[in-house]
Amino acid sequence: MASLHIVYSTSTGHTEYVVDTLIAALRVSAPTLTIEKQRAEAAQTADLLRGDALLLACGTWNTGGTEGQLHPRMYALLKDRAKECDLQKKPCAVIALGDERYYYTARAMEHLMQFVTQHGGQVAESLVIVNEPYGQEEKVTKWAAKLLAKIPTLSQ
Repeated sequence: MASLHIVYSTSTGHTEYVVDTLIAALRVSAPTLTIEKQRAEAAQTADLLRGDALLLACGTWNTGGTEGQLHPRMYALLKDRAKECDLQKKPCAVIALGDERYYYTARAMEHLMQFVTQHGGQVAESLVIVNEPYGQEEKVTKWAAKLLAKIPTLSQ
C-alpha cells in the first residue's frame, strides 16, 4: 500500500488548512493511499524517510530577521535536526505559502526545493499559495491530481 508522509509547520493555521484540503482531495482520488501528517517541531531526520513519498509544507517568514525564509519550526528541522539527512532519491513534493505584501512573496519554495535537492531527494511537484488559502481549495484539489500523476506510486 502506498504512503505519503507530510511534514508541515504553521503558526496561523494557513499551511495546515492547505495540507488538510490536500489530504481530503487525495483521499477521494486515491482512497487506498496511506497519508500521515506531522508537525515539523515534532519531526526528526528519520521521519523525512517515512513513506513512499515526502511532502514538505510551510509559509514564508522573516526567520532570523531576514524576509523570505522558512517558517521557524521548519527552519529548525531542515537546517538543524535534519541537516545531515540523505533522502535517498525519495520523490518529494513541496508547498509554500506567502503574502503578496512582501517582496519575497513565497520564497520558502526555494528553500524547500533546495533542501530536497541538496539532500538527495527528487522534487516531483510544487505548489505555491499566495495570500489567504481560503477560497483556493480548487487550486489545491487540482494540484492533488498533478501530485498523483507525478508520483505514480502514490496512486497504486
